[in-house]
Amino acid sequence: MGIRRVSIDASLQELGADTGPFDQLKVIAARKEVSFARAALEVTGLDNLAMARAFSRLSGLSVVTEIDIDQVDPLTVRALPHHLAREHGVLPLLVDDDGELLIGIADLASLEILDDLRVLYGRPIRPVLVPVDVLSIATQGAYDKAAQSASAIIDAHDDEVAGGDDLDLDAELVDDPNQAPIIRFVNAVLSQAIKERASDIHIEPYEKDLVVRYRIDGVLKESLRPPSKFKNTIVARIKIMAGLNIAEKRLPQDGRIRRKLGGREIDLRVSTVPVRHGERVVMRILEKGQVFSLDKIGMEGPTLQRFRELIRRPHGILLVTGPTGSGKSTTLYSAITEINSPDKNILTIEDPVEYDSPGVGQVQVNHKINLTFASALRAFLRQDPDVILVGEIRDTETANNAVQASLTGHLVFSTLHTNDSATAFARLGDMDVESFLVADTMLGVVAQRLVRTLCKECRVRYEPTALEIEELGASPELTAEAKNATAYKAVGCVECNGLGYSGRTGIYEFLENSDEVQRLVIANATSNQINAVARSEGMVTLFEDGLRKAYRGITTFEEIKRVTSAEA
Repeated sequence: MGIRRVSIDASLQELGADTGPFDQLKVIAARKEVSFARAALEVTGLDNLAMARAFSRLSGLSVVTEIDIDQVDPLTVRALPHHLAREHGVLPLLVDDDGELLIGIADLASLEILDDLRVLYGRPIRPVLVPVDVLSIATQGAYDKAAQSASAIIDAHDDEVAGGDDLDLDAELVDDPNQAPIIRFVNAVLSQAIKERASDIHIEPYEKDLVVRYRIDGVLKESLRPPSKFKNTIVARIKIMAGLNIAEKRLPQDGRIRRKLGGREIDLRVSTVPVRHGERVVMRILEKGQVFSLDKIGMEGPTLQRFRELIRRPHGILLVTGPTGSGKSTTLYSAITEINSPDKNILTIEDPVEYDSPGVGQVQVNHKINLTFASALRAFLRQDPDVILVGEIRDTETANNAVQASLTGHLVFSTLHTNDSATAFARLGDMDVESFLVADTMLGVVAQRLVRTLCKECRVRYEPTALEIEELGASPELTAEAKNATAYKAVGCVECNGLGYSGRTGIYEFLENSDEVQRLVIANATSNQINAVARSEGMVTLFEDGLRKAYRGITTFEEIKRVTSAEA
């Protein structure tokens, strides 16, 4: 195997590839002290196949452009810890007719580990070059296939961990195939949740059962029922990962787990609560690096246009309302991301800080030291802010501080828990904020919900009957629109795990504070009166926005009725 004394840059030029992305690759690799293969995952526009062929010209190694996961031996893969495969950019493929084990590599730096692999597998090793994107996808797929399912892990080691509390809970080698079965079980639960796009993981102990459920697209789905005798060790393992006190089982605890799964950085907010038959665990999954944009949240047309105009106002209050889990934080993050610029000072107080927002000063609520929404808001006014985001207005002090901040020339974003936009005015009144101050400072209120979107692979077109349209109870204009619409039904297929839905989008109701609305607020009018005036001025309700999305095949009538039953 001869090595050509030619630079990879020259080889790429000979192959006709653009060397610009490769120059960026070298900078990232040097700065982070990682291999080209790992740095390549952060570079866009890189010709991965050309890079593999350039390495081939330098080393004489052959290039494999495709990997069939079905031909990769799970036992061989399982012998090499996943973290080592990722760190060194190697993947054991298969044993050829000559008895050599083919090892896929994306970078010549990976050659350094081949001697260790010869010892590990006890057979000759033959490296082959694989484009880095192909190798990354194949590595994840191979280890997904090689890993036993969570329930199989428990079943296979039922006797081994029957004692439960005797498990070695200090084992931290999460990718070691010889690690404790409970550790592998917890890892499998997390991995499966990521693959199924779950937002929350629920682990619930009962007298005779232990139930694991995933919340997928806003709906809980039972996934596993491991034997209840494992509940103590499973909870203890999660507590260790989250840095919680495993000896404290009488009080609720909160913690955080940070992990890399499938090359993605994942944060898990962990909450434990003591219940009758043990401790209940809920983990909220937050993916780092999420991109926020008002164009991607489902807000459309005049509502989006007017909202964009108001978030650029120099002062006032913009509220987003809705129940827990309705996407309020995503809307607010999308808003501040859009207006974030070097000439603006943006500060947030959150409980907790869910996502990192570059260029924004983010503060975490800490009740133990009296760092609350209200106290942080007072301190913010001495920090020369342009925009302030308050995670939630919960009490009189926070509400009044937010109003005073807007009166002194600041733009304030916050959330309230109300069912619709009109009720937000009454809720602030309940917090003893003067009605004339609410009328003067409020720019507008957005009420929102999340609805599941139809799976495009299996949705079925149908024409809604006249009875269905009548039962929806829509306005005459929307009823006429429905008669000309083509709706779709959820069916279910492999792509959507049989649910018929894949992903979620928002439906919105935007009440802008007009002169007539201000007059009603000062007069302490009811929410129904404010809502009626707003609708006469063109406000689209949650129900109507949802119906229009159903008419366009984005979601279903059933889904709209499910999330807006009270409003409808």
